[in-house]
Amino acid sequence: MPQFSPDVQALETELIALRRDLHQHPELAFRESRTAGQAAAFLEGHGFRIRTGVGGTGVIADVSGAPGRTVLLRADMDGLPIQEANDTPYASQEKGRMHACGHDGHVAMAAVAGRVLASRRPAGTIRMLFQPAEEGEAGAQTMIAEGAMDGVDVALGVHLWNELPVGTLGVKAGPLMASVDRLRIVIHGRGGHGAKPHRSADPIVAAAYVVTALQTIVSREVAPVHAAVVTIASIHAGEAFNVIPDEVVLTGTIRTFDPALRRSMPERVTRLATGVAAGLQCRAEVEVRPGNPAVLNDADVAALARRAAIRVVGEAQVVEPEPTMGGEDMACYFEKAPGCFVFVGSSNAARGLDQPHHSPRFDFDEAALLIGAEFLVAAATEALA
Repeated sequence: MPQFSPDVQALETELIALRRDLHQHPELAFRESRTAGQAAAFLEGHGFRIRTGVGGTGVIADVSGAPGRTVLLRADMDGLPIQEANDTPYASQEKGRMHACGHDGHVAMAAVAGRVLASRRPAGTIRMLFQPAEEGEAGAQTMIAEGAMDGVDVALGVHLWNELPVGTLGVKAGPLMASVDRLRIVIHGRGGHGAKPHRSADPIVAAAYVVTALQTIVSREVAPVHAAVVTIASIHAGEAFNVIPDEVVLTGTIRTFDPALRRSMPERVTRLATGVAAGLQCRAEVEVRPGNPAVLNDADVAALARRAAIRVVGEAQVVEPEPTMGGEDMACYFEKAPGCFVFVGSSNAARGLDQPHHSPRFDFDEAALLIGAEFLVAAATEALA
């Protein structure tokens, strides 16, 4: 059974109420004004020095005891443009928007942990960071640009995780989540009549070969012991059934864990796409736009996170999660200070709370919230010590 401190357990009702309030009012990237206000209000009057409007809608709240280290606890705030399909008393009231990734829970857990830590006043500084725009919109980068990591010694974060059962904590040193780079390829050909393809340079045929060829990067150029993904997720071309268009636009994503492999991917994609297209009398323009780096948990911080996790849920319930090719901008903070990102098990299949993240039916077992808050308190205390 999880072990909860009395001061954490005393805030359980407020914890769940805050999560449900935020769930009913999700806000998209860089529009999280109400969410930020709720987080700041929860900490107001508890000794925090609070800055709002950081990076657009972000919040930074510091509280200090005796001189010591500075530990960052980060929570993301943004919802997703998804129409919720759940029928619960706390379902989203905003049409076409929902918290389908647990960010409402992240804010609530962090806010409760912050208040408890402030009341204990451990030596050092606790920095609470409520971040906008995690869902691929550079929220972490905007916060860092406005000083979020200045003076930070250790960064910690949690993510509710419906791939692990409630009652568990997932702690892993090293690669946990992949880098996320965006890919755009434009295949330029020569359009014409669909009945006379010999008078055209068909970019659709070239695009089909490019898509197939790109799969050989992972299967034939990347060492089998290294993980990588090259996905083409959209293809746009033409309007009429009998007209060969002038161009095709492909978009997709590249995912890796290893920084050196990541750096090599633009050249590999460009070489294959331009070569294949040229062989079919077309021309390929390739753009790879860097996104978030991989989440690489520091070994020492992961070790202290594991010790904290064991104190909360017991050793048998602390698991090493499988790395995922999903991405997270928590990685940006780890480029500035060592840190660890931990998965908080949140699924409960018996209650139907096991839908995947970003599903319109996503929800989680709220018992995970108290576990996550207690873990943040324990891990921050361990890091300050």
